[in-house]
Amino acid sequence: MISGGLHAQVTAWIADDPDQGDQAELAALLREADRGDDEESAAAAADLADRFAGRLVFGTAGLRGKIGAGPNRMNLAVVRATTAALAEWLRYVDPTAADTGVVIGCDARHRSDDFAAEAAAVLAGAGLRVHLLPPRQPTPLLAYAVTYLRAAAGIMITASHNPPADNGYKLYLSDGAQIVPPADLEIEAAIGTLGPLSEVPVADLGDPLIERHDDKIAAAYLDAICSLSPAPRGSAWLRYIYTPLHGVAGDLAVRAFEQAGFPPPDVVEAQARPDPDFRTVRYPNPEEPGSLDLALAQARRTGADLVLANDPDGDRLAVAVPDDSVPGGWRTLTGDQVGALLGAYLLDRARPGAHAADADYQQPLVATTIVSATMLASIAAAARAACAETLTGFKWIARAGELRPENRFIFGYEEALGYTIGTTVRDKDGIGAALAVLSLAARARSGGESLLEAYDALEVRHGVHLTEQLTVQTTTPVHIMSRLRVAAPADLAGQPIVSASDLTGGTADLPSADVLRYWLPGARVVIRPSGTEPKIKAYLEVVEPVTAGRLAQARHAARARMDPLSEAVRALLEG
Repeated sequence: MISGGLHAQVTAWIADDPDQGDQAELAALLREADRGDDEESAAAAADLADRFAGRLVFGTAGLRGKIGAGPNRMNLAVVRATTAALAEWLRYVDPTAADTGVVIGCDARHRSDDFAAEAAAVLAGAGLRVHLLPPRQPTPLLAYAVTYLRAAAGIMITASHNPPADNGYKLYLSDGAQIVPPADLEIEAAIGTLGPLSEVPVADLGDPLIERHDDKIAAAYLDAICSLSPAPRGSAWLRYIYTPLHGVAGDLAVRAFEQAGFPPPDVVEAQARPDPDFRTVRYPNPEEPGSLDLALAQARRTGADLVLANDPDGDRLAVAVPDDSVPGGWRTLTGDQVGALLGAYLLDRARPGAHAADADYQQPLVATTIVSATMLASIAAAARAACAETLTGFKWIARAGELRPENRFIFGYEEALGYTIGTTVRDKDGIGAALAVLSLAARARSGGESLLEAYDALEVRHGVHLTEQLTVQTTTPVHIMSRLRVAAPADLAGQPIVSASDLTGGTADLPSADVLRYWLPGARVVIRPSGTEPKIKAYLEVVEPVTAGRLAQARHAARARMDPLSEAVRALLEG
């Protein structure tokens, strides 16, 4: 049995839910819970309690959660309420929003088409113009379309690399970047003031305010990203495997490779078409062990030079390279390694040379986050370029250039396999990044160098930057953060903490955030709660200089320091 209060909540939600299927789902659960005489009834009651434990709230850039009925799930009612609140907020903050409109895109996840159509109908019902992209498109295209169409906002229906049961609602502002405070809080507040959903005006999908776009925007996007990373000489000999991991990036990525002048990829056919169930992978995240198994097996069979993988919505990129020193003969590069390689490559291409005296010359700017490796800052300093450090998330990386108008933003990355090249897309762009990696790999290959050798050269020059991430599952991350603030550690793994920083309240360079940072001799630890999941994360870095070219020795020393540091940080978090 469930409480009378929960019973009333569920009954009221059913009455107001605009989707008959979701109404029936909740009604069936309610009947089962009301029986109250066996395990199935208890499970239904627990399910209802979770569905009504709260409402999905804005995380990193919008909503994300399991598909299902109820306020704590992704469903038509939640999409309607969120979109109605967005329309109200846009009318308040942007008098031109009705004319410039909102761009809507969606991936191939379960119910993505339905959610995109509902958002379009609600916006048109509120009198706002809607730009509806073709279905099953990657997230970078939506981000690009917002600025290309000069729209007031963008909505992307996607759960990125989450499990198949999830979906999400990602919001972009008029600058083409993910939503940031206070906009998210203001829209959340507007959701709370909505009346019954049955009173929200909903237009017919044939309403003239809803414009269905064809391939024109995608063609413009391809022109833009291909111009940034054209194939260099010698690219014809490059052999590479590509997989979109059952996502929606495949068609655009293959078009991009061809248009930029690269040879066609050897595509992993079993993962080439969109599949919301992601049948060949346990978890559709290229960071997860096993997700690239099919691509790596294909690379071993064909003798490829490179493996590229996008995540399901195409905003992330994984890179793997041959390496005889590891089991299986292939190594998946970390996001920090790819970030360093791309940063060095793009900074080298941006060298001022004779243009340094030009009146319009701007010093290049690269950006990364407070949890990523610090090697990019060293590379930028050696190149006489600027490097910005931001909070975690591309909503901050994409805006790094706004605080430095004297600089020219050329590259940004985060350790979680997210990269952007220039300002064409003001978000992670796994397709544009793939082109840049191909360009870098082709240039290295023509010089007789592999990507691993190119990275070795960076470490010889800038030191070994060994990074590691720890995750502790917890339902109370706020308690762990509070405990660390009350009883701050003085040392970790026998090494003194020489300085510490609490980003609560912000700094001169960073907004307020629930983040703690500790610096030790030649090491750094950053701790923060996850923005989307019940866990707390720690990001560790150990920097070891390379003396007299002894790279292997420096790497061994870095690992010898990292292992006890990792153990100490885990013990600290687990209390």
